[in-house]
Order: sequence, then structure tokens, then C-alpha cells
Amino acid sequence: MNIDVVVPAAGIGRRMNSALPKQYLKIGGRTVLERTLDVFLSYPRVSKIIVCLRDDDDYFSSLACSADPKVIRAAGGEERVDSVLSGLGLVSTPWVMVHDAARPCLTHEDLDLLIGKVSGGCGGILGTPVRDTMKRTDQELNITGTVERSLLFHALTPQMFRTSELKESIKKALAAGWNITDEASAMEYAGFRPLLVEGRSDNIKITRPSDLALAEFILNRSGLNDN
Repeated sequence: MNIDVVVPAAGIGRRMNSALPKQYLKIGGRTVLERTLDVFLSYPRVSKIIVCLRDDDDYFSSLACSADPKVIRAAGGEERVDSVLSGLGLVSTPWVMVHDAARPCLTHEDLDLLIGKVSGGCGGILGTPVRDTMKRTDQELNITGTVERSLLFHALTPQMFRTSELKESIKKALAAGWNITDEASAMEYAGFRPLLVEGRSDNIKITRPSDLALAEFILNRSGLNDN
């Protein structure tokens, strides 16, 4: 199975307190985005990677990976879902993966696991079980209850679906004003029941400054941080 990958990378990462978008911050001398793309460039089942960027993005073209023939630039949007829909227009494989630009610690083992588990159904996502006690609060952050966590998972990426079904599901959900927080939520709106595949908990998303150090630790431990 050959698969195209869409990587929405038009965000600016406000929580990072940096003038640079978070995908261009560096881990061990290389940008987060480079490390993320490396995972797919070195994975034999990937046909091409569609990176969705802001029109005024002047950073991407300076990266060596931007010249790789497998990497294609697409227009990013104001919201993640807009970027994903733009990228889907350039996908040429029956199945597609969507992966966060700021998740550089993904492993080939998790990619193998995801493909093996979901390709026989409507698709699915990587996730990890919630391990902490979950609390519900009111708007003033007063605790109003404890949430049963046994069936709760953190949604990760990549998320993998049939290209045509994902595209149509997103369009339907957008037209209905549905809150699309990830690709699975659009599929859920359209009536599908994506599979949750338990992946590695170190497939972290970089959202805050401290996450850079954690990602570097994970990459060093796995031998992937070569700089």
C-alpha cells in the first residue's frame, strides 16, 4: 500500500512565546518540521508528502527537504481543517495520512501498526489511554465532577482514512458548522466509527517551550537525533 501524507503546517504556535512558528524551532540543530518530515521520507510506503503552508511562509524554502521530489507545497488555511482540505486536493492515493507538523517523535513501528490495523475498515487514528484522574469543571474552574477514564484516550496523529471519504466528510461537517478538531471528528460527524489504535505515548506534540527539551530527550534516547 502506497500512501500520501498531508502535513498541515500553517500554524504560528502562539503558546511557544517565539517569533518563529513552532515548526521552525530547532531540536539539536534541525527544525521540528524537518524532523517530522524525515519520519515519512524514510518510510518506504509514503508516495509523497503534502506540506500545507501559509502564503507568507518564507522559512520552508530554506530547508533542504523542501527540494525533495516527494515533498509538495500546498496552500495552508486559517484553521487546521482548511489546510487539510487544501492538501487533500493534491492526494493521489486511495488512502491518506494526516500528521501534525509538530510531532517529530513518531516511529515507523507506529506507522506499521496503524496501517495494519485500520486499512481493512473505514480508517482510524493513533491514541494513548488517559492515565491521570480526569476532572470536569465549571467556567470558574471549580470542580464539578470526576470523569470515568477507562475508555478515554488522547487522540494523536497520524490519522488515516480513505481519501475520498475524508474529503467528503470534512466538507459535510464544515457545511453544518461542526467543530472539526481533528480528521476523526469529521468522519464521526459523517457517521463513520474510526478505530482507535494504541500507539506510543512519546509521540508528543510540541506546543510549549518545555516540549522542545522533552522531544530532544526522546529523539536522543531512540537514536534519531543525529545532530
